[in-house]
Amino acid sequence: MPIPGFITELRSHVGHMPLWLSGVSGVVRDDHGRILLTQRADTGEWAVVSGVLEPGEEPARAIIREIAEETAVDAEVVRLTSIDVTPMVTYPNGDQTQYLDVCFLVRHLAGTPRAADDENTDVAWFAPDSLPANLSETSKLRIEKALADTAETWFRR
Repeated sequence: MPIPGFITELRSHVGHMPLWLSGVSGVVRDDHGRILLTQRADTGEWAVVSGVLEPGEEPARAIIREIAEETAVDAEVVRLTSIDVTPMVTYPNGDQTQYLDVCFLVRHLAGTPRAADDENTDVAWFAPDSLPANLSETSKLRIEKALADTAETWFRR
């Protein structure tokens, strides 16, 4: 999916300067406990589904939208698993962004996963004990928190 219009408009004023944005991510699991990951086109790393909140959009609805857009599957939110601040990200075009990420545990309902947009080159299910070696660091943290049984892991002290 292309850069959202509101971000393009902001960038026309601030150029590549750092932006603080709200993001969502989802640790999608199927009935076998596997985790759905996407392989990012920009870095080649595997990652949980994530995206930017549109102005006024509810985070839980946003992650369901992102999952459908990126993987062509239907899903439902199970629960909130973490709220984190990402490190500063510098994109290939020089844009800098830092995200407040709201992460959810999500259950797969229907659909065969596929790379449904140009953000990803592949989509696949992985057992939690067989995650790919080139899994992004932020996704490792999100998966760890989503699979934990306690709220203690939701935040950094």
